[in-house]
Amino acid sequence: MSYKDGWAAIQLQKPARIPRTEYSVESHWELLQAVTGLPVSVDSPATLKERASLAFMAAWNYDFIWSTLISRDDFGEVYTDMGHAEYAAGGVDRSDTIFSPFKTVDEVLDFDPWEQLGSRDLGELTRRFEAHYARNCARIPDAVNMTGIYVTLISGLIYLFGWDWLLLALGTDPERFGKLCDRYAGWVQQYFDALAAARVPVVMIHDDIVWSAGPFMRPAWYRKFVFPHYRRYFAPLLESGKRIMFCSDGNFTQFVDDIAAAGAHGFVFEPLTDLAYVAGKYGQTHVIVGNADTRALLMGPKEAIRAEVERCMSIGRDCPGFFLAVGNHIPANTPVENCLYYNEVYEELSRR
Repeated sequence: MSYKDGWAAIQLQKPARIPRTEYSVESHWELLQAVTGLPVSVDSPATLKERASLAFMAAWNYDFIWSTLISRDDFGEVYTDMGHAEYAAGGVDRSDTIFSPFKTVDEVLDFDPWEQLGSRDLGELTRRFEAHYARNCARIPDAVNMTGIYVTLISGLIYLFGWDWLLLALGTDPERFGKLCDRYAGWVQQYFDALAAARVPVVMIHDDIVWSAGPFMRPAWYRKFVFPHYRRYFAPLLESGKRIMFCSDGNFTQFVDDIAAAGAHGFVFEPLTDLAYVAGKYGQTHVIVGNADTRALLMGPKEAIRAEVERCMSIGRDCPGFFLAVGNHIPANTPVENCLYYNEVYEELSRR
């Protein structure tokens, strides 16, 4: 791990070693046992799991630790639970609970977050951001840490309404739904104002604005009701001198320019977003985190894994702010030998 390399990349100073991060693999217990030698499993006590996760991240040289603070928890009891498929080791994250407080399209379209969720104390929000960042730094001091917001706009509406109600309301009246976006964005702005006041150098702004195939609504709708809010969100962050990392699942290639124009300093993305496009246009001016495809690790063979790492490294090598990562996570069902080989190839190619 190297804060020095991670921070150099965040500042576009092109460290001699290409830094990296990963997601979810810290709970691939079989892999952690192979790498660290610790007897950890899904049934281990939390203290051993934490010890193994930290040892693993050190062994794999994480330089950048993805983290946000503000999630659906800030909605209290006003949210839709869509359930959760099995993903984590042992299926511990599976949930068959499904419910929503919303019963009609009009209830969704008339939703007022100020009325339903209330206002926030900006000083208390600022202290929460600073405390979260401090905890992250204390937990993993030798890497670039951050705090941030997960429920920026579209992701917030997904958590509030669930995909079924969101798409039904959006399809019923796109303009009226856009006004709902305006109200929600006005409510979330208080979080961005507090984040701007917090003493943290790097912030993660997450918003799942697209699907795997790209936008789920006409691009013109996004440019009317989403990206103008990004510019307002980011303005106080930029004024306070923070480095803004933007993250979305899916394929947001079509909107990379819009996000850059809003003021983001970096992009964190899955393999579906075009790394070559991002690097070609923004490789010298922005941080790029990604975007190896986990399917190569999941299915192999070794030749496919090497080819995928080489693809990313060849594109990112000359970009001063490039970090390698498996953009769509490394789940617990990935063969251990494939994970180990992926890391071996990364280490082989990591020196510029």
